[in-house]
Amino acid sequence: MEPITDSRRRRLLLGTLGLLTVSSPLMAANRLLTTPAQPAGPFYPLQLPLDDDNDLTRVTGRSGVAKGEISDLAGRILDINGNPLEGLRIEIWQCDANGRYRHPADPGASDPDERFQGHGHSVTDAQGRYRFRTIRPVPYPGRTPHIHAAVFAPGERPFVTQIYVQGEARNGEDFLFRRIPEDRRRLVLAEFAPAEQGSGAQLQASFDLVLGAMPAQG
Repeated sequence: MEPITDSRRRRLLLGTLGLLTVSSPLMAANRLLTTPAQPAGPFYPLQLPLDDDNDLTRVTGRSGVAKGEISDLAGRILDINGNPLEGLRIEIWQCDANGRYRHPADPGASDPDERFQGHGHSVTDAQGRYRFRTIRPVPYPGRTPHIHAAVFAPGERPFVTQIYVQGEARNGEDFLFRRIPEDRRRLVLAEFAPAEQGSGAQLQASFDLVLGAMPAQG
């Protein structure tokens, strides 16, 4: 089996998006609706950062924390029958509080936040759970606040989507959010609510991903 190297991961992301089977809304009552696929966008890192854990708010070798509203993002990855999927790598990447991605092609005029990791990964446990510490996503010209997410399984094509903020007024004007059928948009929304005291975060959000069949690489 070919290992998922950084270069292969990028090739899969940029060349084979949206290949996860998306189930019909008219599915059986005992099956879950799959999470809608979305594009990876142009700012997936050219090279993954050396510090690439699940805490995007701190960077090894730099003091302090990232700007923005520190948020805990957690959830599960499930199949359409509600079974947890263990051992899957999930990656997220997003712009910092200044609206800048860690990517040389980002045209933003603001200085990047050097304390924001920009990309992170987690691996699901036996209950299909993952967790990240990041910031509440912010808008930048042309896009509503969002977090990119990709799920990888060895030897299979990745599933890519975007996580949007529930109640965000800009969602209705976002061209990629509007591509999702209206009755399925709730499947890419996460509520960023006040976090529990003592958690170390300001906000917390829950987002489950439901995957259909992931076709193997041929």
